[in-house]
Amino acid sequence: MRTSLCRRFATCLALLLTAACHQRPAVAPGYHEYAYVSNGKSNSVSVIEVTPGSPQQLHNVKTITVGAGPTGIATSPTRNEIYVANADSSNVSIINAETNQQVAVIGVHAKPYFVSVSPDGKRAYIANSGSANVSVIDLAKRAVIATIRVGGAPGLARVSPDGKLVVVSNRADNTISIINANKLAVRNTVPVCQQPQDLVILPDNSKAFVACPASNQVAAVDLKDGRLLAYLDVGQLPIQLTLKPDGGELFVSNFNSHNFSIVETGANEVGGTYLIGDNPTHGVVTSDNSLLYMSNFGSNTVSVYAIDEGRVISAVQVGNHPDTLALTPDEAHLLVVDSGSGDVAVVRTVKTKENSKISADRALVTLIPVGKQPNDIVIKAFTVGKQ
Repeated sequence: MRTSLCRRFATCLALLLTAACHQRPAVAPGYHEYAYVSNGKSNSVSVIEVTPGSPQQLHNVKTITVGAGPTGIATSPTRNEIYVANADSSNVSIINAETNQQVAVIGVHAKPYFVSVSPDGKRAYIANSGSANVSVIDLAKRAVIATIRVGGAPGLARVSPDGKLVVVSNRADNTISIINANKLAVRNTVPVCQQPQDLVILPDNSKAFVACPASNQVAAVDLKDGRLLAYLDVGQLPIQLTLKPDGGELFVSNFNSHNFSIVETGANEVGGTYLIGDNPTHGVVTSDNSLLYMSNFGSNTVSVYAIDEGRVISAVQVGNHPDTLALTPDEAHLLVVDSGSGDVAVVRTVKTKENSKISADRALVTLIPVGKQPNDIVIKAFTVGKQ
């Protein structure tokens, strides 16, 4: 009898402990975290629930029809909205994040690929690659308020952190245009390296760094004076730049040489170039500046590079042709857009007790089907009714 009671007590205790371990964290009413993925060949945006503790967490909850050939996607810092550049229909879709419905379509000029939103959430800037200009959208009025002539085949228009400047990479002219956001006019045109493409602006608004795939270089530009500071030789076909949150270092994805270069942004120098994986494309750095995640398009992996240690500490197998990346707000998961297999890989990134490194428990959790040729991903965290 006594043995039987002990067994029953042990069983009950085990059940209670199991329930406690699997208890989901409480989520405030109306709070959501959604990932939005643009599907270039499906003319749609997939919505994935990533809210911690949600019954539908890490599932595709909706597919939204947008314009033709959606590519770049951006979130509003002040409104519960998502903005999508539709390259083949030459317009921008606005999605209401609370209802996950397209609520407006704004026509721009030819071949827009990316959307950049001002820090105050009032304007969006779109480089129109096929018409050598930048469209400026008033997001409250949902109307184009200016069209600014820039160089040939502009690939990207990036707003500075203070919202005062917009920097545009002109691929056909080997220049960048620096736009005064208050006057909505080009302030400087700066010659840089060949076929400038991706660009980043330092948190203090002092410099821009521009990747030039055709010359295997990165150009450093002084934004105050509008002048070229340096050409930095990196690896072959640098296609994407990843800036640390503190702005001290820049990681350059060198697609054809299967490595990445580290640029010291203060000194305008290349600190080193390191092997990472086959055809690295995009990177993302954790908020504590300790880890770089980089997708390897050719080897179907994501590499994890410990920045302070200066070494690759692991690689996670994901889907086919991984490209763009996003960390969830709590950084518990990394979302990887697999452009070849039409899915999003979810990688667990469990933090250690020191809260500065990611443990060896990182692993692929699941693959979430999305549309054909997914291109870009953003995550929006918001509470319904609060802008």
